[in-house]
Amino acid sequence: MTSDLITIAIDAMGGDYAPTATVAGAVEAMEYEDLRVLLVGDRSQLQVELAKRCYDPSRIEIVHASERVDMGENPARAMRRKKDASAVVAARLVKNGQATGLVNAGNTGAAMSIALLVIGRIKGVDRPPICSYIPSRSGKVLLLDAGANVNCKPEQLLKFAIMGDIFSRAVTGKERPRVGLLNIGGEEGKGDDLTVATYDLLNKSDLNFIGNIEGNEIFTGQTDVVICDGFAGNVVLKVAEGMADFIVSSIRNEFKHRPLALLGAPFFLPPINAFKRKVDYKEYGGALLLGINGVCVIAHGRSDAKAIKNALRVARDAAAQDVVGRISRVVGKNPEPEESKGSEEEREEHHHKAPDLTKEEVL
Repeated sequence: MTSDLITIAIDAMGGDYAPTATVAGAVEAMEYEDLRVLLVGDRSQLQVELAKRCYDPSRIEIVHASERVDMGENPARAMRRKKDASAVVAARLVKNGQATGLVNAGNTGAAMSIALLVIGRIKGVDRPPICSYIPSRSGKVLLLDAGANVNCKPEQLLKFAIMGDIFSRAVTGKERPRVGLLNIGGEEGKGDDLTVATYDLLNKSDLNFIGNIEGNEIFTGQTDVVICDGFAGNVVLKVAEGMADFIVSSIRNEFKHRPLALLGAPFFLPPINAFKRKVDYKEYGGALLLGINGVCVIAHGRSDAKAIKNALRVARDAAAQDVVGRISRVVGKNPEPEESKGSEEEREEHHHKAPDLTKEEVL
């Protein structure tokens, strides 16, 4: 039976509400009948949490790890000193083929660094980007990079676009996803040297490139994939999350201060709740770190059971659609030119929170 299941490992000790939320989310995710979950963490704590719930032991298993990476801990120091940390053990399960992917709601810097060093990059990928969903009028837009890399080169942004196109086609079924470049204006020639040079590369590519996209146009539904460096992408993502929270909380405050408005609550609440679901990070589960040689989902540190369940769904869907294989088959054929790669030291220097240690030190 288990040979037909998609196996996802989860750092069950990672996140503000772990292990209660991670275990509860894994149990809830059992509604996906093709999913199997490996809970990685302290066996005694995980057994206590599992004992509170009904579950199928053939589809949820514990893999013991004696240590954990704390939320505020330095990623490099944690990986050097904690080789039996749950995040490292979960990554090894993917590396060794015992799991197809992993979910981590713990220390984001450590999660990305561990994935890079333990699982490794797909051939031809220099900078793995974070691919995050942003709601729009037409559904969802993929934003990448959402925070993994800064000081990118045009060739690297082109690779982001190629991976975003592959992922969008895999999850949406669209044959020609529309790809836009985040910029300060729609006209060709706008922006800094990076965006001008990237525009030229995207325009010459086989992608369905629709040109520059301004920040407000991300939400209009006119594009499916938005490309930018990790600095700009993370700012966009955090502003969008903050604005959504502000709108929802403002509406609630208006109801509190206007008692008569509650009379219309039966009419107003359904669309308000629909909007809240659309912008709630819990509904999206987590963001994929694309370009890693295995499915890797970075979940929000505040993830509750619902968010964990959806993060596992994202990992399951990416595995089912063979996103890693699709990227490998396309990007691996066209590795980045040597002159654009730079040294390993340069790549690690510019990668967000990249660790100052070797792969051997982690393994």
